[in-house]
Amino acid sequence: MSSSPNLGYLTRKDTEVKLPRPIRVKNKTPAPVQITAEQILREARERQEPEIRPPKQKITDPTELGEYRLRKRKEFEDLIRRVRWNIGVWIKYAQWEESQKDFERARSVWERALEVDYKNHTLWLKYAEFEMKNKFINRARNVWNRAVTLLPRVHQLWYKYIHMEEMLANVPGARQVFERWIKWMPDHQGWLSYIKFELRYNEVDRARGIFERFVHCHPRVGAWIRYAKFEIKNGEIPKARNVFERAVEKLAHDDEAEQLFLAFAQFEERCKETERARCIYKFALDHIPKGRAEDLYRKFVAFEKQYGDSEGIEDAILGKRRFQYEDQVTKNPTNYDSWFDYIRLEESVGNKERIREVYERAIRNVPPAPEKRLWQRYIYLWINYALHTELDAEDMERTRDVYRECLNLIPHQKLSFAKIWLLAAQFEIRQLNLDAARRRLGEAIGVAPKDKIFKKYIEIELQLGNMDRCRKLYEKYLEWSPENCYAWSKYAELERSLTETERARAIFEVAISQPALDMPELLWKAYIDFETGEGEFDKARLLYQRLLDRTKHLKVWLSYAEFEATAINKDDEVVTEHEQRKRCIQRARRVFEEALNYFRSSAPDVKEERAMLLEKWLNMEAASFGELGDVSLVQPKLPKKLKKRRRVTTEDGITRLEEYIDYVFPDETQTTNLKILEAAYKWKKQKLSSADD
Repeated sequence: MSSSPNLGYLTRKDTEVKLPRPIRVKNKTPAPVQITAEQILREARERQEPEIRPPKQKITDPTELGEYRLRKRKEFEDLIRRVRWNIGVWIKYAQWEESQKDFERARSVWERALEVDYKNHTLWLKYAEFEMKNKFINRARNVWNRAVTLLPRVHQLWYKYIHMEEMLANVPGARQVFERWIKWMPDHQGWLSYIKFELRYNEVDRARGIFERFVHCHPRVGAWIRYAKFEIKNGEIPKARNVFERAVEKLAHDDEAEQLFLAFAQFEERCKETERARCIYKFALDHIPKGRAEDLYRKFVAFEKQYGDSEGIEDAILGKRRFQYEDQVTKNPTNYDSWFDYIRLEESVGNKERIREVYERAIRNVPPAPEKRLWQRYIYLWINYALHTELDAEDMERTRDVYRECLNLIPHQKLSFAKIWLLAAQFEIRQLNLDAARRRLGEAIGVAPKDKIFKKYIEIELQLGNMDRCRKLYEKYLEWSPENCYAWSKYAELERSLTETERARAIFEVAISQPALDMPELLWKAYIDFETGEGEFDKARLLYQRLLDRTKHLKVWLSYAEFEATAINKDDEVVTEHEQRKRCIQRARRVFEEALNYFRSSAPDVKEERAMLLEKWLNMEAASFGELGDVSLVQPKLPKKLKKRRRVTTEDGITRLEEYIDYVFPDETQTTNLKILEAAYKWKKQKLSSADD
């Protein structure tokens, strides 16, 4: 194991303190007699052995003194040989030689110690103190010169050197040391110490010159503010203002510029120059990033409340709100709600250039991914921007450019917005540029077709009376979305409004023949209503039959029955209306009977729909058919309602009982009774046969 330089030739293992192994306490219950800490300390004090002190040696003659010195020097030299790097030993050795008034030997020890570690500034300090204490001034000056030459970055050496020269009233010498020091460009404290030194001797011009060199060496806000405060303290107001102005020219964009502007404004405020202070605040707020101007805004608002009018106070409050919004949009640029609030604030002020600037900054923050939920709020920034440019700024060319840039930015292959296409087209219509509007809508259909775009385009052409264009658009619409029942119905309605009955009927036929429809019930109803409106009851009846071939839904049966009950041909003069009404009621009853047969035979489990059918039939017999109605036809067929219980297993695996309504029809009751009689006869027959056996 290698020896440590601080321990001489001893190893660390030799110097380790070995503590006894702690005893493990087995019984942790409290003792019956408790001992206080005071008792423990008192007993320790009583048992302490008296300190063994070496006897005092009295030296009576020079021979004994020589022996004592020889023995002591030998001890120190032996110790130095063992722990050469221990500076404390060297210091004790030199101080002992000093105590013996042997200054040459002490000086020799100090020099030998510096050869060991000249970078240890404590050695230099002790050495110089030794020379000063014993009034060897030139030798002390020599030590300080060597120290600051070898260790110019140790500020304590310079301070001590200067303090010695100043204590000796050697002001030029101290100034010379300061000049040597500042060539090494020390920190702020070194420069300020030099300035305070000159001010102690009323050398104001010299201090000003040092400040000039100080701000050149350390061009920081704190240095300039100290310079200005120095001029203010000396009553040089124009010079202080000049210092602030030079600082603003150089450090307007510094990270600590807020402190500079605050100090400048407060200086002008103390000088009763309120307009100057206001201009400084406004200049600072325009040039400092909003994230670092919180304190500046607060001071500006307080300044306006103290010196400004209502308009100035309002401007200051608006500036503070601007700062808050700037902070929000800086932290999260894609928080579009913050941008909306910021824009609303600027619109309340009415500065068009500033509004446009905020809009431009907002729309530059494109959503990070092509997802609809991310783009929905963002796209309204563009819409509001376009509307502001058109209505408030009245810049039509710029509005057109806004719409164009927005449409070019949207990734139409993954998502699109019909609203922005329609707004762009409506803008062109307001500018009486129909061709541009048609081009825009046509581009929308080609790039990102949507229901809203087709509907609005067709509505525009319909208002303009271009029926051929409407037909082409409907064809494009249905080519893009053939399952859209709304489009088929509106197309047929358009042809019917143009008295193109056959075309409308052909459109309906093509529509109901489509393999997939989104809302077929609406399409069939529109077709039936069309035929009914044209007075073609037979064709409507055939449509119902075709519909029933596809679906036997209850609503279809009810609609069919209602149709038959009201299918009165008022143009028929041969048959009276009363006779026609009778026939309608008979046909409606036939539809009800057919529906009942279907539910009884083909869908016996659908009891609720069957009961609803009978209830509708009963209501029509009682109310709709009037005096021709006969409720006795329906009443025997009505079911009985029974409350029953059944076991139901929930999603959690829990089985419970629930109540439900069951319907028992008369034909089912007769069948049940026959089954009971049959079972009784069978039981009796079995009993008789067993008795014979």
